[in-house]
Amino acid sequence: MVFGLFSKEKGLQRTIARATNKLSQQADRWAALEKLREDGSDDALFGMCKRFGITSNNVVEDQQEKTWVVDALVAKGPAVLASLRRFMKSATQLAFPLQVLERVASKEQALEVVDAILADEPPGYTRDPERRLDLIRWMTEWKAGRPETFARILPYVGDFDQNVRVAAVDGVAEADLATTGPRLLEAFLRPEEESGRFRRRVAEVLAAGKYPLGDKAGAVTPHLSGPCAGFAVDGGVLVQR
Repeated sequence: MVFGLFSKEKGLQRTIARATNKLSQQADRWAALEKLREDGSDDALFGMCKRFGITSNNVVEDQQEKTWVVDALVAKGPAVLASLRRFMKSATQLAFPLQVLERVASKEQALEVVDAILADEPPGYTRDPERRLDLIRWMTEWKAGRPETFARILPYVGDFDQNVRVAAVDGVAEADLATTGPRLLEAFLRPEEESGRFRRRVAEVLAAGKYPLGDKAGAVTPHLSGPCAGFAVDGGVLVQR
């Protein structure tokens, strides 16, 4: 019996290896992925998730396979959540697994997964910001997650990476400025901020919401040059000319 279980495990690992070999022929990967789908065990579903982590040489085939895996996992319903969470804990890219999460999890379950990822991705320096970028962009599009997602995105307006900061501003652009405005204004005025692109995006959001600058109006004015040259302080708020 033990030998049989060991043999089955080895067979499963070989199937996963074929499904995730970017140098294989597409037909071989398809066959392996279908075998994993039929198996349906947590380890097999985890193996399917691992297909998201490799990029085959043919871009069209790569997208086809990943889209197929998304649909195949979604068809399993909530049963895939354990394997999905296991994969996402260390995945370098999250865009495809997040598509699955949105379609199989309740809002509460999805937020639990989000919080677990964010706990390992605090704002600040990281060698590879792709994970937090994928998550922020997904939360921005995930309308069902609002307003809870706004509070989760907002801290990243102070991230080390410019792209993350800009994505975070996009992510809270539709939030109530009574909540997000102070943090956005603080980020705009941060002395070490060097990105005109970031400051401009913040200015657009503050101007659109007519956010009152209060006693910070005078500090804002010196930054209204370069990419922000189209803005001015008028009546205590930023206006776009």
